[in-house]
Amino acid sequence: MTLDDAIGRIAAESVAAPTDLPPFDASAMDGYAVDATGLDHSTEKRFEVIDESLAGRPASSTLSAPRHAIRVFTGAAMPDGATAVVLQEDAVRQGDTMITNAPVHRDQHVRHLGHDVRRGSRLCCRGTRLSHFHLAWFAACGIEEVTVSRRVRVGVFSTGDELADRGTPLKTGQIYDSNRFAITSLLREKAVETFDLGCIRDDPNLIASSLDKASRNTDLIVTSGGVSVGDADYVKEAVARIGRIEFWKIALKPGKPLAIGRVRHALFFGLPGNPVSAIVTYLLFVAPTIDRLGGHEPTPPLTLTAAMDRKVRHSVGRREYLRGTLRSSDGQLVVTPTGDQGSNRLATFAGANCLVVVDEDKGHVGVGESVDVILLPDEGAHLMHS
Repeated sequence: MTLDDAIGRIAAESVAAPTDLPPFDASAMDGYAVDATGLDHSTEKRFEVIDESLAGRPASSTLSAPRHAIRVFTGAAMPDGATAVVLQEDAVRQGDTMITNAPVHRDQHVRHLGHDVRRGSRLCCRGTRLSHFHLAWFAACGIEEVTVSRRVRVGVFSTGDELADRGTPLKTGQIYDSNRFAITSLLREKAVETFDLGCIRDDPNLIASSLDKASRNTDLIVTSGGVSVGDADYVKEAVARIGRIEFWKIALKPGKPLAIGRVRHALFFGLPGNPVSAIVTYLLFVAPTIDRLGGHEPTPPLTLTAAMDRKVRHSVGRREYLRGTLRSSDGQLVVTPTGDQGSNRLATFAGANCLVVVDEDKGHVGVGESVDVILLPDEGAHLMHS
């Protein structure tokens, strides 16, 4: 695959540098290339400027005499015989003479061949998620293509007679389907091929048929709704009928009714129907599973410590993930929950940049008390805001 298409994909094999980078000794600054051997650092030093070396146009001359210098620019090749660069601002030019009082040490302001990477060195390991920075490094080494793993195939559908598609009039008792949109939107950040299978009515046979069909061409099925204990919650039972449920319910808030199992060869995640619960369980369980299926070993999320700026009531027994806004105040990280934390309130995510972790054995959290916070995807820049 070309580098242009490889952003976010998973490397299927390790990548080695095909060349040294830089491929020659280069100047790190604008100035004058000289031989630092035997120079007295405490006295004025005069050099005869005999040539110049520009980026892409190396000097034709070499430093064959001790007090010769070659004008050199950033990124230009160091002339043969040169061992140091005198900074432009440390030099005075008088015609063909360069004068400096600054100390001149061997290797100063020189980027040696292979300073960034040596030929044959590993640029990334198999299983690496390829970022813009990896690909820029590959491009600098002249790499045109990289081998990546196949995209994980993910089927997504929601369930519920109460759900309507965006852009259609709501009937009495209906709400718009946001969960399917949220999940498919989050999946765009992953190396996946997404199949949006729509919204399925609360019909056990139709749900079972949809699951069976989805399992035939996907690696992972993600549904929302129908996994709780209501009379119209048919998804869990449908999975158990044509596949198996590995476990159901977790000590988590929001997201208690999460169901995980398998339909044929496809993994199954039955997310709760409440919008916040669906997003939280996706982030905690589905996202790292997709990474593993795609050959990428997920890393623990970056967890920071912050002071809670208001009291939060919490009952022992379930770990809770509050939506919050993390900011810096007087050199300290402070976090504020984003209002009422009801699992139906997408507003708690709209203004959030982090999840606040309240452990299952923790009671109420007081003002100023330290809590762990996990940054939400793509929200790292918020740490720079006060």
